[in-house]
Order: sequence, then C-alpha cells, then structure tokens
Amino acid sequence: MYRIIACDLDETLLKHDKTICEENIRAVKALKDHDIWFVPTTGRAFRTVDPVIRALGLDEPGQYVISYNGGAITDNQDHRLLYHEGIPFDLAEELFQRGKRYDVCMHIYTKEKVYGYNIPQFEIDYLKGRVTLIPILDNTLGFLKGQEIMKIIYMNLDYDYLFSIESEMDDLKDGLTISYSSGRYMEFNHHGVSKGAGLLRLAELLDVKPEETIAIGDNLNDLSMIRMAGFGVGVANTVTDMKKDCDFITRADCNNGAVAEVIDRFVLGPLNAAAEA
Repeated sequence: MYRIIACDLDETLLKHDKTICEENIRAVKALKDHDIWFVPTTGRAFRTVDPVIRALGLDEPGQYVISYNGGAITDNQDHRLLYHEGIPFDLAEELFQRGKRYDVCMHIYTKEKVYGYNIPQFEIDYLKGRVTLIPILDNTLGFLKGQEIMKIIYMNLDYDYLFSIESEMDDLKDGLTISYSSGRYMEFNHHGVSKGAGLLRLAELLDVKPEETIAIGDNLNDLSMIRMAGFGVGVANTVTDMKKDCDFITRADCNNGAVAEVIDRFVLGPLNAAAEA
C-alpha cells in the first residue's frame, strides 16, 4: 500500500491559472480517510503554499510540505521546521556575482523572503499571486549575511542558454544541486538537496518505506523524486526529457485532474477493491 504521495504544485496539481480543479481536491481529501499523507512538494517557499494546503484541507498537525526543492520540511499547522538546509553564504555570493555577468534575472530565497535582481516586468507578471520579489539594489548579497539562503534561481526563457551556463560551472558543481523548472528556471540548491532526498527524509521520519511512496511531477526539478519514489508518475504535460524516467504517464494534464487520476487508479481503487473482497 502507498502511504505518502509527494506532488509537485505548478503545472502538476495546479492548473495553468494556478487554481486546483475540484477532482483533485476531492481525491486528496479522500486520502485522509485512509491515513495516507499527501505532501505538496515544491520549489517555492513553504509559506507561499498556505492557500494550497487550506484548499486541500491539509492545514492541521501531522500534515507536511516539502519546499525549496527539498531544502525544507515543515509541519503544515504552524510552519514548524522539521528539516532545513540552505546554501553556504560564500557559495551563494559566488552564484550571485556570476549571475550578474549572465543575461538572467535572479531570485534569492531566504526562509522568509524572496529577493530579485534584474527583474523584467514579464517575470513580475508571471509570478503574480505566487511570489513577490523584493528588488536587490546592492552589488553583493552582503545584506543577507547571517541569514540562511535556501536556494537561488537564474531565469531566462531560453533553456539552451541556461544549459550553456551550467557547462561553465564545473568548479562549483561539487557544492550544488542544479535542476530546471517551468521552461525558464535554472535552480541551485546545496549539494544533496533535492525533492527526492526530501521525500526519502520525510518517509524516514514517518517510518514509511521508499517503496510505499508515490511522486507526481511534470518538470526536471521533479526528476529526483520521480526516480527515488516507489512509483514515479508524470502528468500528461510532463516535459519530454523526463517521461522516460516515469513509471506511468497520466492521460489527463494538469488542467484536467491528473493528480485525481493517479489517486483513484493506484491508491483509492485498490483500497476500495480490497474492502469489497
């Protein structure tokens, strides 16, 4: 039996308009009757997930969010941190200085706020309703020294350009986990931090075996949990490069109840059949 479902938010659980379809809400709420954890697993900051967990009825003790691409695990009721790991300041400052030399917008995530450098209006519009970027006017991240920097993002709409940047970062790769998302982001976390590692860490805390986990996602920052979960699922709109790593691809896309399709077919369906036998 599956006991944890780790699910990406944007373009997976959430529709393109950032709402959750009623089928997904119904399916997630049904899991609670069977003591199965549904865990939003996102690159976002944990506090920005509050509207999602309220809509799903998960705003209570003993329910969890994995955020910052696995950099934090929190209890949903009070944002109590069970685990967190950021990027060391010197490494974050080096990423910031290099980013200034590239044609990118940068997001700098701390536990409480998200800062932005070189922010175009189209990026502000894209993030509306999810993240408000505080403009960085300094030439260094010195004003954040002493705070934990959870992750850094480079944004450019040209993925090939972002991939070319990665090829120039061999000297930093031992300290970083690099992933990609939303067709525009190159994401940096501390080495060893990933959604997959976060899922396995939470599973260990809850005494759940890896084979008792499902991961659902759509983009390359979900790849680690797709590979590490007992059952890895891509929604219909999953990027082509990740589909080969998925155990199953849904018929529905993120706008049409892909998450409900997974829950009904692989979790609730077998449970109901067993109950009727």
